[in-house]
Amino acid sequence: MKKIYVAGHRGMVGSAICRQLRNQADVKVITRTREELDLCNQTDVINFMNSEKPDEVIIAAAKVGGIHSNNTYPADFIYQNLQIQTNVINAAHLIDVQKLLFLGSSCIYPRRVQQPMHESALLTGTLEPTNEAYAIAKIAGIKMCESYNRQYGRDYRSVMPTNLYGPGDNYHNENSHVIPALIRRFHEAKMNGLREVVVWGSGTPKRDFLYVNDMVEASLYVHNLRHDIFIKHTKPMLSHINIGSGTDITIKELAEKVQQIVGFSGKIFFDKTKLDGTPRKLLHIGLMSNLGWKASTSLSDGLRNAYLEFQHTN
Repeated sequence: MKKIYVAGHRGMVGSAICRQLRNQADVKVITRTREELDLCNQTDVINFMNSEKPDEVIIAAAKVGGIHSNNTYPADFIYQNLQIQTNVINAAHLIDVQKLLFLGSSCIYPRRVQQPMHESALLTGTLEPTNEAYAIAKIAGIKMCESYNRQYGRDYRSVMPTNLYGPGDNYHNENSHVIPALIRRFHEAKMNGLREVVVWGSGTPKRDFLYVNDMVEASLYVHNLRHDIFIKHTKPMLSHINIGSGTDITIKELAEKVQQIVGFSGKIFFDKTKLDGTPRKLLHIGLMSNLGWKASTSLSDGLRNAYLEFQHTN
């Protein structure tokens, strides 16, 4: 039986990965909570790897948050994410793990870049200031995987998902991403009989959203690709792969969709004093399409599922 260690199994992505892996009879999933294993502690991570000796590793662990938390706590975001991925990747190498999957983010690309964003746009311009620290850490993770591949012949791969949402999301009032934040605000406004919901920013930025189950399916698809196929479609120093829906939507249009699904009958006010972030973020997904994968969950269906899950857990 193959042992796969999933770092970050309690998060939205990590928990979805574990659900899919546990459906495979020949896989044993290994996990540790933050209380059981501090991924920022190098010695603890190495000791854990030596003890469990997983056959493969998937890194879904990260310090994540929305535009407010990224912009407010940049030191925390760059330090903790660099520590987590550095410790796990190096420890995996030290115990001779040959296959590893690193999960990044679409924020790795420059603020002003041709849309949709192709993998080759990496390191071609200035990053978005509000999440630069997180982006720098994720870029370092990609390059660390590529460096271990080049120097040691490892098979460490990286996928860059677009904005994700779905079961297991964080619905915190200030530190959540845009979809869970909107779901909570519209739901609470409906329940409290409010006449207006405030949405941060102008509503004009455009974003690509992907249901988390689709993203996990794509990630495992990449992870399990035969090595000869993977290296045929990538380059040693440009090996990361975008995962997205292929379409984008303005925040205004998104807010109106969430409003309709939640059933809030009041008005929407866009607070233009709040940060907008990057004007547009749409991933080029030609590489994933060429590899034979595409998303199957529409935004409307995904939002309905997310709202049902929110109602059951809040």
